[in-house]
Amino acid sequence: MADDIVLAAETGRPTGSSASRRLRAAGKIPAVLYGRGADPAPLSVDWRELRAALTTDKGLNALLTLQVGRKKTKAIVKELQRHPVRRDVLHVDFLAVDVDVAITTDVPIVLEGEAIKVLREQGIVDQVLSALVISAKPDAIPGHISVDVSDLEIGHTITVADLVLPADVTTEVDPDETVVTAQVTSLALAEEEPGEEAEAAEAGEEEEAGDEARAEGGDTAGDAGDA
Repeated sequence: MADDIVLAAETGRPTGSSASRRLRAAGKIPAVLYGRGADPAPLSVDWRELRAALTTDKGLNALLTLQVGRKKTKAIVKELQRHPVRRDVLHVDFLAVDVDVAITTDVPIVLEGEAIKVLREQGIVDQVLSALVISAKPDAIPGHISVDVSDLEIGHTITVADLVLPADVTTEVDPDETVVTAQVTSLALAEEEPGEEAEAAEAGEEEEAGDEARAEGGDTAGDAGDA
């Protein structure tokens, strides 16, 4: 199991938007802990300590030990609410978990490598699926799932079936669901069209020249007959 990440929490916080604003002004984040059959418990945590706890390689999927007084509870962040513009953390929901029981959660999908063949053809790599719903025990949940796009080519697709999941991690998502595709950009298509038009024009000119040559040949034959 990874190193224990302990996060101190306080109970008895006042509820309501005004009270929450005062908490945030004091450097604390309003929170709630629920799960495992217990009633939701209002909490508050220090923002700096929360940020430090969530900046490990597990990210938002880090397994935490919430310490409230002498009581310790294993939990993960179930939802982190942010301000739509400033992106400040407004509220956090913690889910109490049993380390021996698998849970279902979302894990971000991160693209790695550079799709050289796609870029060479002025294509674009389109990430269709940004997160994958997985099932795993809390301490086995990865911070992200990597997808290597180095060998991707125009017209190719990476599906869920192509993902390499860590040990003890499973998913019920359709294996055929698209994760990443490589497509030709509109700019590349626009550059191709003039070339095609030029070829068509050149073919037309050749055909017209052939018609003129045949016509001249016919006139010459007629003159020879008259002679």
